Amino acid sequence: MEQQEMKKSRTQGARIVPAVQDTKTEDRTKLKFRGGIGMSLIPVIIYVIFCMVLFIGFKAFNMEALAVGGFIGLLIGGIFCTSYSDYWDSAVHGISSITAVSVVVILLMVGMFSAMIKQCGLSGGFVWIANTVGMRGGIFVAFTFLATCIVSTATGSSIGTMFIAFPIFYPAGLLVGANEMMMAGCIVSGAIFGDNLAPISDTTIASSSTQQFRDGRPADIGGVVSSRVKYSLVAGSITIVLFALLGGIGGTYQGGSIDAASNPAALIMLIPVVTMLAVSTRTRNIYAGILVGLGLGIAVGLLAGLFAPADIFSNDAANNAAVGFLISGVDNILPTCALVISVFGIMGVLTDAGMLDLIAEKILSSRAAESRRGAELICMAGISITTILLGGVTSASILTFGPILNQIGSARNIHPYRRANLLDGTANSLPSIIPFLSVFVFIGSALTGLSPVTVAGGTIYGFALFFVFLFAVLSGWGCRKEVEEEA
Repeated sequence: MEQQEMKKSRTQGARIVPAVQDTKTEDRTKLKFRGGIGMSLIPVIIYVIFCMVLFIGFKAFNMEALAVGGFIGLLIGGIFCTSYSDYWDSAVHGISSITAVSVVVILLMVGMFSAMIKQCGLSGGFVWIANTVGMRGGIFVAFTFLATCIVSTATGSSIGTMFIAFPIFYPAGLLVGANEMMMAGCIVSGAIFGDNLAPISDTTIASSSTQQFRDGRPADIGGVVSSRVKYSLVAGSITIVLFALLGGIGGTYQGGSIDAASNPAALIMLIPVVTMLAVSTRTRNIYAGILVGLGLGIAVGLLAGLFAPADIFSNDAANNAAVGFLISGVDNILPTCALVISVFGIMGVLTDAGMLDLIAEKILSSRAAESRRGAELICMAGISITTILLGGVTSASILTFGPILNQIGSARNIHPYRRANLLDGTANSLPSIIPFLSVFVFIGSALTGLSPVTVAGGTIYGFALFFVFLFAVLSGWGCRKEVEEEA
């Protein structure tokens, strides 16, 4: 009976409503391209080339440049469509979808909370703990990984965490006898941990929003994070043990105290962070979590003297401008929003061209994807290749492959939570730390002077998370069905 249902699913195709569409998509005119449907991939190809030139050629990274690559790809790609007007109708349709708008709105609110945590210097509190206890070698490496995990989960920004943590923890680690490869790797690992788990992370928001229930509702972020914790904790536990055992090998203790800014008062900001996480997961409403976390954080920060009212929102009369971390938070997240808009524009084109359906149908009709396990393995391969091609920019790769996984997972009755976890977990593992093709590795290399190979070699969490999800797929651990089938 189960085999018959599998065959039925294969013959019926995979026409499930993708994340960038609404329920009226079936009435839309299908885009036609000169040279065939394959030409609809021109915007994606241009974007990939842009990423490679930016990362490998220029050795530079910023979200504004990535967004430019996406928009240039859209502009040029339209030339190959038989109707330039219909082409841009599809692009705007993708950008204006409920999923795209939801992602942008959440990111803008998340930016304010993230800026508040950065304003307080939370990492300085962890440096104070390490200095007070007198940590050395591998223990300091393991502690730095843990501290960076907390900071990245609190801010929801892997890139921001790296720029905060490297200047503080890396030189301090070398001073107390840490191995330079492990020291760099533990910071990158901690940054990726939060990027994968934090409910306010752009990848968590993207992976949740692109996976839909059968009634069209996107997977709620609170439910996704609650089901994701077990994978992150297992991979994190393996990582912290390995850092403790290997982190001091080859390092030299230089004596003296850690010369870095430390402020124990900043640790009090863990209260609003934990509260935000608890409310988001308990209510399964990210907006409620941000409201409570931001309000409580402002109150705690003011009472603890970590910032003044003027640091929140004030007038800079000399420059005729409003300033404060609320404004800078929104300003800093705008480039990411621009990238999201460009990617959803490309997805709108691919959807109306039928390319996403074609890819999903090809996968579902393959013998390897007949089972749930086979479909999940193929999806792991797909998101891995996408992430590598996009230079380790996990938010872009998740938005690109997410609609395809949504269709495949729906056809195989895989729960949206499981799909979102597989999507985010795979993207934030090995594919995101490939030397010379990873923004995380490039930033770590630039901030330490180490080779990309060395930085990637020390990023143990990327390896651990990949094999945790591979085990989960092969064993069925954590697998859930969206609809329980009758016996």
